[in-house]
Amino acid sequence: MKNDNIAAISTALGAAGVAVIRISGDTPLTVAEKLFKPLGKISVGDFEPNKMYVGEINADDFCDFGMCVFFKAPRSFTGENVVEFHTHGGTAIVKGVLKKILASGARLAERGEFTKRAFMNGKLSLSSAEGLIDMINSETESGVRAGYALYREKLTAKITDMQNVLLDAISQIDVDMDFPEEDLEATSEVRVRGDLEKVLAETEKLISTFRTGRVLKNGVKVGIVGKPNTGKSSLLNALLSYDKAIVSGIAGTTRDVVEGAIDVDGVRFNLYDTAGIRETDDEIEHVGVAMSEKTVKECDALLFVADAGDITEEDEKIYASVKNKNVIFVVNKTDLSDEKDERADVYISAASGDNVEELKKMLYERFVGKVDTNADYLCEERHLAALSAARDKISSALSVLGKEPLDILAIDVRAAWQSLGEITGKTATEEIINNIFSKFCVGK
Repeated sequence: MKNDNIAAISTALGAAGVAVIRISGDTPLTVAEKLFKPLGKISVGDFEPNKMYVGEINADDFCDFGMCVFFKAPRSFTGENVVEFHTHGGTAIVKGVLKKILASGARLAERGEFTKRAFMNGKLSLSSAEGLIDMINSETESGVRAGYALYREKLTAKITDMQNVLLDAISQIDVDMDFPEEDLEATSEVRVRGDLEKVLAETEKLISTFRTGRVLKNGVKVGIVGKPNTGKSSLLNALLSYDKAIVSGIAGTTRDVVEGAIDVDGVRFNLYDTAGIRETDDEIEHVGVAMSEKTVKECDALLFVADAGDITEEDEKIYASVKNKNVIFVVNKTDLSDEKDERADVYISAASGDNVEELKKMLYERFVGKVDTNADYLCEERHLAALSAARDKISSALSVLGKEPLDILAIDVRAAWQSLGEITGKTATEEIINNIFSKFCVGK
């Protein structure tokens, strides 16, 4: 990894009290000397690490009064020497300061390059980096907590322990292959089996947490379904507390899937108002119905909406097609009728807002439940794939243990170790690494 000086704006552009411009590399102080004039007699080259200095920032076209701090390698985020300028948060200011920095011996950082350097310098694992970007991108408390657990290397620690157990098994297998005359196979088989079963159990345990982890990170995908004119769009607007979908008394008004999201107790619920499901000769509406049916298949949960006092054969047909899914039966328009249906889970009036908050609580209880949002969960598709591959290889190894030659067994165990290493980054390919860091902003 080259240690040339890279620089970027680390805070969002726009009017703000403070903005941060970061430089990382071998000689960021040399760059800083060309811009910063500290108060007092001290020079930039004599800055003490981790101490903030006040002074003038000269960007040639203008000056700003701000602060500068130096972080000495390896005790910095990137593991390199780092300098940060803290300026006033005006767009022109930060762009001007960055322009001066780039003209003074630094280049513009690539997306995620600061964090990638931290990874390459052993400051954090690949999974920790993924947790960091999850925290940055999360719009819910549960997402932040899930990302933070990953960032704090909790998963890395578990995976490392599992890899170490597999290494013990591999070592034992290697000994048996190297010294077959010692007849160690019989005694070591029990030990190797125990190691493999231990890792397999941990792998299965982690995999079992994925559904909950995915919900905490990405939210619950909820489709709103029913025949035309049952108030699906009105319900979406009521749940969102603003008008997102067009509401009309004309059947087939909703031709497309309209999306929105709400936060319930720190968990995101992604809502999809679908076109009313019915037979139609209207070509555009037909496309909308097809999209609705596709959305229904992809959703984690459904809200089936029917009119109070007017549940027809058409309603029954739609409900029969979804009742075996995770569905809440919603009877709408209680402001027009008080007729009951024994299958209903909740009675609401989307128009007046009656019981809409109760529906939100039901969504959380039904599809999130009593989840400990502070616990550790698997939440990355990449991690699930790697663990699943490791599980399959360990299962294969256990199936041939004591039946097939040891070299066959060793291949499976090493493959499992390799798959687990993809999670932490120990065995990850350059393609995987580059793909992850490309998801970061330039300033991180």
